[in-house]
Amino acid sequence: MRFLDLLRMSSSNLLRRKLRTVLTVLGVVIGTASIVVMVSLGLGLRKTTMDQIEESGGLTTINVYNYNNGSYAVSVDSSGSGETGQVERINDEIVEQMGNIPHVEVASPVLDIYVKAKQGSYEGDFSIRGMSYEALQSMNIEVGEGELPPDDGTLQLFYGNQVITQFYNARTNQYYWDTMEVPDVDLMNDPVFVIFDTDAYYQSQNGGTDTNGQKVAPPKKYIVPTSGIMAGGVDEYRENCYNVLAEIDALKAQLKKAFKNKAIPGQPTTSSGKPYKELYYTEVYIQVDSMDHVSEVQQTIRDMGYETYSNAEWMEQTQNQMATIQLVLGGIGAVSLFVAAIGIANTMMMSIYERTKEIGIIKVLGCDLGNIRTMFLMEAGFIGFFGGLIGLILSFIISAVINLVAGEYYQGISYIPAWLVLVSMIFAVLVGMVAGFFPALRAMKLSPLAAIRNE
Repeated sequence: MRFLDLLRMSSSNLLRRKLRTVLTVLGVVIGTASIVVMVSLGLGLRKTTMDQIEESGGLTTINVYNYNNGSYAVSVDSSGSGETGQVERINDEIVEQMGNIPHVEVASPVLDIYVKAKQGSYEGDFSIRGMSYEALQSMNIEVGEGELPPDDGTLQLFYGNQVITQFYNARTNQYYWDTMEVPDVDLMNDPVFVIFDTDAYYQSQNGGTDTNGQKVAPPKKYIVPTSGIMAGGVDEYRENCYNVLAEIDALKAQLKKAFKNKAIPGQPTTSSGKPYKELYYTEVYIQVDSMDHVSEVQQTIRDMGYETYSNAEWMEQTQNQMATIQLVLGGIGAVSLFVAAIGIANTMMMSIYERTKEIGIIKVLGCDLGNIRTMFLMEAGFIGFFGGLIGLILSFIISAVINLVAGEYYQGISYIPAWLVLVSMIFAVLVGMVAGFFPALRAMKLSPLAAIRNE
């Protein structure tokens, strides 16, 4: 018997009992929709979590700190265990060592300095974070205006989209959060005056005196141009939204100029109170080539005696939780599909009882037993296919409704990727064919003479 003949007979047999076929297909529709929606909720939750982690610095970023002794230093012994011994500060040599660790693509020193900025009647207090030009380029920051700080030796500042909320009206002492009105500050086009020596500034404001009893003079204000501003509104949180970024070599040159012969705040000093010639760093920014190597690089840095943090640590725990949630949700949906499979098997068995004489005639005419099996498997496959197709359409409708209702709190909580569409269709057809396999075997085993005599 030709394949087209089997196809025609299978479809005509299903149409012969339309109501029963529709009810069986409906079971597959509900089962498919249930499992797809349940899995999509797990995938959407995982995707949302991943997006949040990406906004918080990505999955291949490691931050190296030096908490042990403060003053930009850690205490390490000769074996690098980080327990006892001499003070080891983060300097250019340490950063270079970390940059030579396998799988590290970017190793940048990070230098933070607290400053006061002024523009018109507004003042702001924030930290300038100096990083290498290579690191700034690797952070995938979305630029709203201007550009990232250049690598030409001039100090230019790049403001996060929420930095403007750090400015307050000096006349009323009101911040953005007091009035909910954005400060009248144009960071991009109007000059910003930056005071680096904030200690001297506050001492001069309060009539303070130095060690010689002389009144502290107000520190110099520097006009620092703006290179750019991060994309996003003042209420839109994202990584670095509160940061003011600068190219680190330009920042270091400016600090040495502003604090000539004086210790830079936060930097260690000698026993006599004099500053060291070189600057030490707040932390190190590490970019690894792949998430698979983050743990390995972290362990290497910890063996050097430094504290590390990465989103990959949190992500590993989150992935385990997400896998459990997806398994539970998928299991709930699979129960519905299992019930649908029982319905398909029941439909096929009923079909055999109704078509016993027809099967007997086909056998007497010499039809191959494999054709009989194929015919019943095709009928079951048709039920699975159409049930899966309609179930997918229903899944997209339910997913859209869920996202619409939950959109105020979660973005894309239900996510149906292309692979889930393909897998669910294949799964629905396979479930139908597996459910129809044993009825097909029963049809093959019917005695031809007994089937012909059947009424």
